[in-house]
Amino acid sequence: MATQAPNQPQQNNPLHGFTLQQILELLVEHQGGFAPLAKQIPLKCFSSNPSIKSSLTFLRKTPWARTQVEELFIKLKLYQKG
Repeated sequence: MATQAPNQPQQNNPLHGFTLQQILELLVEHQGGFAPLAKQIPLKCFSSNPSIKSSLTFLRKTPWARTQVEELFIKLKLYQKG
């Protein structure tokens, strides 16, 4: 496995430079709100009284859910718009 120098940018990582909050905000904006996002990723934090804050709390504690959010972000290529 190759290691990178600490100051070298992660050129092949589309998540590099994005916080989880930025990823979530871009997804909510792109999808047109939490309801459409909940149809893409059926999580209770998106469908039952959703907010950025409560969703971030859940996603930070739940690695499999965070992975789904990050994968949708990459699939939609929102990193190119950020």
